[in-house]
Amino acid sequence: MRKLLLAGFLFASICPAADFTGTWLGEVPFTFNGDFLRITQQIAIKLVQSGSIVTGKQYSDYDSAPVSEGKVKGDKIDFIVVAQEQVSNQISQVRLHFTGDLNPDGTIEITRVRESASNATNGGAYQYRGANVKQTFILKKIPDTRAETRR
Repeated sequence: MRKLLLAGFLFASICPAADFTGTWLGEVPFTFNGDFLRITQQIAIKLVQSGSIVTGKQYSDYDSAPVSEGKVKGDKIDFIVVAQEQVSNQISQVRLHFTGDLNPDGTIEITRVRESASNATNGGAYQYRGANVKQTFILKKIPDTRAETRR
């Protein structure tokens, strides 16, 4: 039993959880009512990891939204962003679920699913034809140059 416990502790110390802290940039395939178009939307996500908990903020073209319910397990990350979107003259509040894996090259292959949407003005339900459409894309970490300038 002691050997098994010791092996578990050694494995945990050799294979620590990934560190997702930093600012990540990517391009999301743009959709309109569930149809993929041949354009992309740039996205930036700043993540702060404390143990297995992740917080932060998503930045897009016109606004920002907090990262919530974030968690890390090994090389996997999972979090929620509730953001505003505009389609035509309709402004909606959407719940976006992000799940991803840290790749060996340091990028994150991440999938975003629009779980729900409501009218941002009155909270009423918003029928979005593209609900639950999975968008998979790559996030690249911006190098932290602040540490280099302090030397």
